[in-house]
Amino acid sequence: MVEWLDPLILARWQFGLTTLYHFLFVPLTLGMVFIVAGLQTAWVRTGKLKYLHLTRLFGKIFLINFAMGVVTGIVQEFQFGMNWSDYSRFVGDVFGAPLAMEGLFAFFLEASMIGLWIFGWDKLPAKLHLATIWLLALSTTLSAYFILAANAFMQNPVGFEINEELGRAELTDIGAVLTNPVALTQFPHTILASMMFAAVVVVAVAAYHLSKGQYLDEMRTALRLGLIVNIVAFVGVGLTGDQLGLVMVETQPMKMAAAEALYQTTSGASFSLFSLGTPDGTSEIFSIRVPYLLSFLSTHDFNGTVEGINDLQAQYTEQFGPGEYTPIIWVTYWSFRWMIGLGALSALISAVGLWLTRGGRAVSDRAWKLAIWSAPLPLLAILVGWTFTEMGRQPWIVFGLMRTEDGVSPGVTGLEVLISLIAFTLIYGVLAVVEFKLIVRAAVDGPKEWAKYDADHGAEGSGTGSVDPAKLATVY
Repeated sequence: MVEWLDPLILARWQFGLTTLYHFLFVPLTLGMVFIVAGLQTAWVRTGKLKYLHLTRLFGKIFLINFAMGVVTGIVQEFQFGMNWSDYSRFVGDVFGAPLAMEGLFAFFLEASMIGLWIFGWDKLPAKLHLATIWLLALSTTLSAYFILAANAFMQNPVGFEINEELGRAELTDIGAVLTNPVALTQFPHTILASMMFAAVVVVAVAAYHLSKGQYLDEMRTALRLGLIVNIVAFVGVGLTGDQLGLVMVETQPMKMAAAEALYQTTSGASFSLFSLGTPDGTSEIFSIRVPYLLSFLSTHDFNGTVEGINDLQAQYTEQFGPGEYTPIIWVTYWSFRWMIGLGALSALISAVGLWLTRGGRAVSDRAWKLAIWSAPLPLLAILVGWTFTEMGRQPWIVFGLMRTEDGVSPGVTGLEVLISLIAFTLIYGVLAVVEFKLIVRAAVDGPKEWAKYDADHGAEGSGTGSVDPAKLATVY
């Protein structure tokens, strides 16, 4: 068989590409819903029109993104039965439980609340309508947790036993699955990273309008909000990432070793910011290192011992039988650094932005352009972070339990997977362009659709007016 028609390779490419595509929308949904809820709360509490304008503007961006995320997420789950049927047969009883809970509990509440929020502006009292967006934020977050719990089972399988007669894993403890230490640490890390991306989208929109000298009061508020949220969320990402790293060392030590390309078990291991060496790790040509940092990240002890790739490979060979248990080192090494670097760069730009805009100071066009074009940085950090997470687990589809090559559907041909891969890529490409244009149009339009109401009611067009939310509800 031609290698490029290998069903395993193509199925992995399809799952990886559709997952990354789906995750283009997830962070903005998870983060933006809290920003919108916060802005609407500010409006209900103060009655200031600028908060209403910002709620409606970023709520529109949230809704566009939410719709696309739902569509791509449904396709994502169908792949388990289509391309990975052996995987689904073996662990579907366990892996499917949190996904079923996500659909039955979280998504049902999510769908109900988003409908009430969209159509309830002129029908529900202001405070009750405010409650719908907070319940939407809660259900969206809960939905993310159930999905991350399913993924955590693939990283650290718990709460099951093997039925030897049926040859499959069966759920024995749903509590263990839902309280998997990987899920408990991965969840806040994911939510805070999503807050970073949503925050810089807010910053980019505000920067665009401020560079044009329009909607000044609203956009100054939005700019400061976005900058502060991005910095605070980055601190949270660092703290939760530290805890996630400790759990990773405990559950998947090979992944941490691969993140540093550490071949020999080492005490007091350093962390390389940049390194060049031979592919097998026998020789290092050049590196820039921080002494003892890897040991501290792995054990919270500067002299702690970090297991190396060679020792872990020998250990896994003895435990699981002959095979290659090392992931692609250059992928894990560089994705880990790009994840950290891109996130840190985004936070640094926000810190500089806070300094430059302090006290309402004027900012150059170059600074506004930087704020706009730096918006993708947290998203790119998230995408390479998930690349590290999933590629670092290889060759396992469920760590220590099932290899990736054993999970692919036996009845699916490479040509069939290739056709669907091409079709999905083309369709998703078109949808991505459509969504991007819709979001950009909404961002560029700004809150001008409500300016007429402001003028009719004696409030300034910049949104500095104040109106009782209960009286204003019927207008929207």
